[in-house]
Amino acid sequence: MTTTLGSGSLTYEVVEGWAKLPDGFLLGDCAGAVVDSKGRIYAYTRGEHPVVVFDRDGNFLTSWGEGVFGGTHGIAIGPDDSIYCTDTQHHVIRKFTPEGELLQTIGSPSGRFSGQPFNRPAHLAISPVSGDLFVADGYGNARIHRFSPEGELLYSWGEAGTGPGQFVVPHNIIVDEDENVFVADRENHRVQVFTAKGEFLALWPGIWRAAGLDMDDRGNVYVAEMPPPVYILDAPNVGHAISIYDKQGNLQTRFGDPNPGDEPGMFTAPHGIAVDSHGDLYVCEMPKSNMGSEWIEAALSDRKPGQSKEVRTIVKLARKG
Repeated sequence: MTTTLGSGSLTYEVVEGWAKLPDGFLLGDCAGAVVDSKGRIYAYTRGEHPVVVFDRDGNFLTSWGEGVFGGTHGIAIGPDDSIYCTDTQHHVIRKFTPEGELLQTIGSPSGRFSGQPFNRPAHLAISPVSGDLFVADGYGNARIHRFSPEGELLYSWGEAGTGPGQFVVPHNIIVDEDENVFVADRENHRVQVFTAKGEFLALWPGIWRAAGLDMDDRGNVYVAEMPPPVYILDAPNVGHAISIYDKQGNLQTRFGDPNPGDEPGMFTAPHGIAVDSHGDLYVCEMPKSNMGSEWIEAALSDRKPGQSKEVRTIVKLARKG
């Protein structure tokens, strides 16, 4: 039986068992994903194979990045299909070809909350207007940095706090065709919108642990909501959901079971989200990093013979119509 999520024109069918992996291949937590011009999906994981590439049907194509990263976290894609990856442990951004050849390394470690790039950078976006890089420097800073394509720091904005233009874990970032900048301000439970110069435009409140962002060509903004902390993991309707907004911040639909899980229609720890040219969604989850050992053990104890030995970490939602 097919599981349907969403409402109105934003309705999706869950594609069960989408990721088809080689025997013995465990994906691990999936921090994020991007889709290239050929429809290939690049999943950025915390398994033995950091970047895993699939076709639209979920067939495994290749993997790369083994031995390169210290802390896999945010992934972005340029107009030429270059792949950009943030590394929260090495405090850098690396640019690769689609085949995994290293092209560029940007940044170096800075002091915590120094305002200088980088201290555990979370994510970045490439402007479709200028080609500049906008970086959410995320865990050990509360800053947005703008770099030229060559890696020159142009300027920065933001500081720790709860007011407009302040951040508590700027976790994900996207830039639209008008070069407006949308930031998932995760621990402030909101999205903030800025001009490319860092001027505050808008605040979308009440989005539980806004973690992953993406935007389609119609201006729909997709937000992945992480779960609550382990000590209130059983609080229903708090996180583990997907919300879809228009560019003005109006909620269009929100879906996800009130309780966490990896059955169809349920989510555990949505961390990243990607939308392809067909409007299909790829929700990336990090249960091992967020759900706690007791929850993981209980979930795996219910597995039947032949089922995966890990909790699902990426799911495809095919858009209907």
